[in-house]
Amino acid sequence: MSGSPWRLALARLRRNRGAMASAVMLCVIVAASVAAPLYADHVAHTDPFASNVNGTTTVDGREVDVVAPNASGLGSTPIGPTLEGRYFLGADAQGRDVAARMLYGGRSSLQIALIAAVLTALIATVLGIVAGLAGGWIDAIISRFLDLIWAFPVYLLAISLATVLLVQGIELGPITVDASSLWLPAVIIGLIYVPYLARPVRGETLSLRRQEFVEAAIAQGASNPRLVFGELLPNVAPVIIVFLPLIVATNILTESALSYLSIGVQAPNASWGTIVQDGQGLLYTRPWVSIAPGILIVLTVLALNVIGDGVQDALDPRGRIRGRRRTLRRGAVA
Repeated sequence: MSGSPWRLALARLRRNRGAMASAVMLCVIVAASVAAPLYADHVAHTDPFASNVNGTTTVDGREVDVVAPNASGLGSTPIGPTLEGRYFLGADAQGRDVAARMLYGGRSSLQIALIAAVLTALIATVLGIVAGLAGGWIDAIISRFLDLIWAFPVYLLAISLATVLLVQGIELGPITVDASSLWLPAVIIGLIYVPYLARPVRGETLSLRRQEFVEAAIAQGASNPRLVFGELLPNVAPVIIVFLPLIVATNILTESALSYLSIGVQAPNASWGTIVQDGQGLLYTRPWVSIAPGILIVLTVLALNVIGDGVQDALDPRGRIRGRRRTLRRGAVA
């Protein structure tokens, strides 16, 4: 890697203070989410997935109910944020520790977003390179397939797939994905964003296909695997790397939206989207139940977008991919 464009790109990225600060913030969020079991076991001393409506806790030396009846006798109100180790951000309507659930929810949201991004990158890279290299009717079939997926609004397509698959899960021969598995929303999200990366990869492959070094390799009788892995893939890799942070950020937003609508992460698992939904009925009394995971969603997505812009400036100083990234942003919002 010494003296290579990758080293130069890494040096440019390190000089980007905004990207480095965002990377530090993202690492803190990821580390806190990974440490969720430690927090639940050794700090909160609670099970964030078990209902604790009738439980009690100690606040300022006195024992209080986790979920107390309202003075009017109608309904109940969970305990608010405390300075104690338990219920640092209060409890939800089921008496569960919000801080512990938020960290566990981060594990689910980040895991789904990363798996979906890797799935998108793998499928999009294969389809884009095959379409750009083969051309002809193969390119036409793949392009029309991508156009078909592209034509659907992202969230409408995701909701439709989730509604169907939540009933029966996924069964492909020996591969079985249960409806409650985190793999299900990851697969759904990974599939719906394939066109947003496959099209730039195809375009880059078409451009490379006309370059002299590729034509020289073909003239020398290079096989297709050698042509793909030796010539095309190393030159397409910057496009994929530039898109990955934005795809992960978009996946987090999509997963949170689906989970908020109860068609994403299913109980007993939790994600930032499900926690926001849990706090919807407590906005006027315990707003932190929804605000806390919402803040983490914003910070994580913001960090990933800034990192993505930094990676783009480092790998693509001429801005060739900038317009394509804007297309992904617009498509994700549509």
